[in-house]
Amino acid sequence: MPKILIIDDDVTITELLKFLVKMEGHVPTTVNDSTKAIEIASSVNPDLITLDLMMPVLTGFELCKLLHQDPKFASIPILIVSARDDPESKERAMQAGAQDYLTKPFGADELMQKIKDLTNPSAQ
Repeated sequence: MPKILIIDDDVTITELLKFLVKMEGHVPTTVNDSTKAIEIASSVNPDLITLDLMMPVLTGFELCKLLHQDPKFASIPILIVSARDDPESKERAMQAGAQDYLTKPFGADELMQKIKDLTNPSAQ
């Protein structure tokens, strides 16, 4: 089962995402502090990372770029899950290394399809 690292400063969102991915049989790990995300990613070795953009200290854009530039994480797909729905944020996230973007609020089916697509690219 794919391991999914969920990074969001909103505990309610991380608990919701954790519940949804667990229902699909995935193994979730949550982080609510962006400054601890790389450390946790190193210990978990996830197959996919979901990442919020609007966080204190390290923003999702900055963290995405750091993860993407690190050889340990460069091949791990990053799914941005954000309330920001503007084209500039989406473009900036993709330039930082994200593979896909999901806007809050989202449907559970839409989230699960994106996770499936990113964790099993040959099934597309």
